[in-house]
Amino acid sequence: MKQNGTLEFTLDQPQLAPLPQSNISSIRYMFQEIDQLYLDHKPAAYYYVTKRVVDIAISFVFIVMVMSWLTPILALLIKLSSKGPVFFIQKRTGLMGQEFDCYKFRTMFVNDEADIKQVSINDKRITWIGKFLRITHIDETAQFFNVLLGDMSIVGPRPHMVYHTEYYSEVIPYYNLRLEVKPGMTGMAQIKDYIGEINGERELRKRIQWDIYYMKNRSMLLDIQILTTTFFKVFEKAFGMLGKKK
Repeated sequence: MKQNGTLEFTLDQPQLAPLPQSNISSIRYMFQEIDQLYLDHKPAAYYYVTKRVVDIAISFVFIVMVMSWLTPILALLIKLSSKGPVFFIQKRTGLMGQEFDCYKFRTMFVNDEADIKQVSINDKRITWIGKFLRITHIDETAQFFNVLLGDMSIVGPRPHMVYHTEYYSEVIPYYNLRLEVKPGMTGMAQIKDYIGEINGERELRKRIQWDIYYMKNRSMLLDIQILTTTFFKVFEKAFGMLGKKK
């Protein structure tokens, strides 16, 4: 599968700081390796149908059984923490470069840099309740609405901000390959601990490699493994945070 030539973006003076440069020979070798290993993998037809049915079933049950009572509680806490809306809606890049509105529970004070600046550890824009929501990933449970609507899947490459997609697609080879599958709430890169802020070019290339690995090996079994691993990692982080407070 070749990088889709139709996924083109225009760039208007990006304000992002240049990614730290790695050794050129190392970069060249890594992408030669990707080129050699990346194959046109098309799962069986039933995979797409089964995956969509599972997405709808899980997201619907979670919204009805959990978010029906969790959302009012979070709404109250978010409103008490700062002024602004309960949900943070941001444009993200989805399947084949299509933009969509990605939902999250708001974790930051309302600010003008939310759509262009990544959130970092100890970011002063994060509210007190936002810290807990981000560590436990509860803020991202709102994306079950995106899954139900069909913008996202439960498992797949994480969708990036449109601003970042425009920038990274220009400076990172093979970046657009990750846009050939529907984005997910969690994925291979995330269970390999590539979560949150992107710290440099080498880390971003590693994330892309894991996204491509997922594309090459897509199956319901792999989706289940990723989902299970994510579940345990989230609980480990949550209990770890509670342990530190004691």
